Amino acid sequence: MLHKLVSAPINLVIKIAEKVKEEADKELYDLPTIQQKLIQLQMMYELDEIPEEAYKVKEQELMVRYEIAKQKEMEQWQEMTKKK
Repeated sequence: MLHKLVSAPINLVIKIAEKVKEEADKELYDLPTIQQKLIQLQMMYELDEIPEEAYKVKEQELMVRYEIAKQKEMEQWQEMTKKK
């Protein structure tokens, strides 16, 4: 009984941390969000609001996130098709 009282707060913290990570991953690897950010970045560059070097760095970062997001999407599809 004492074990449950002690471990309950720890388990709650672990569940909260897992949920926070899940939400952060959704934001970080959400395809429509990444696509929108790429469009905004392109527009900022074309309007000379950011220098070319900053544009290239940010574009590369977004493209890496896009590739990871597409991979995750493919893995989800594969999991879904295995379950059927």
